Amino acid sequence: MPTPAILWDVDGTLVNTAEQHFRAWAAFAAEIGHAFTRAHFAASFGMRNPEIVRMLFDANASDERCAEWGERKEQLYRASVRSGGVELLPGVARLLAEFAATGWKQAVGSSAPLGNLELLLGVTDTQKYFGAVVTGDDVRRGKPDPEVFLTGARKLGVEPAACVVLEDAVAGVEAARAGGMKCVAVTFVGHHPAEKLRAAGADIVVASLEELSAERIAALVAG
Repeated sequence: MPTPAILWDVDGTLVNTAEQHFRAWAAFAAEIGHAFTRAHFAASFGMRNPEIVRMLFDANASDERCAEWGERKEQLYRASVRSGGVELLPGVARLLAEFAATGWKQAVGSSAPLGNLELLLGVTDTQKYFGAVVTGDDVRRGKPDPEVFLTGARKLGVEPAACVVLEDAVAGVEAARAGGMKCVAVTFVGHHPAEKLRAAGADIVVASLEELSAERIAALVAG
């Protein structure tokens, strides 16, 4: 049986900074004279910034405009995290330590830019657990394309079939499955209901990562 490797999504899985993201997008949208609703947020969650900009604000936006607007939104987001802090979601601290004690490799695979992940991993003191960090800056195609997770597997030096992705979004589940990986989806923050995550291909859906264990992951990979 291959040794499992764990690929973590961040927002909604490792931590819950959804409200900071929503406020940052809403503030940015107001700056450029656009609306940004909860429905917009739900529809775009897990996407890379260029995809969000083109979907919601300017379908013909150049790469330069996407980069400029995306960076402004992230400035607003990082300021919110620094002022308000962030905590690991239930079960995460135990699982990180349990996977590490078992000797499993772990990586982050997120659509977020590097600056956000450095901040979050620093604030939560979790950098020590990850052998690789793949950001939205490292890939050309965002979730549901599997590039972010395949890049994580490659950096860890493991085959995709040995990887288990921990996700909370439909696009992330679809990315894991497209990459030939197992996937555990968590509904704790409520971005997507369990039935949609199952329909997207999640092997296991849990209400909280407190329900998960290394033994359960090992059994999933063993098939």
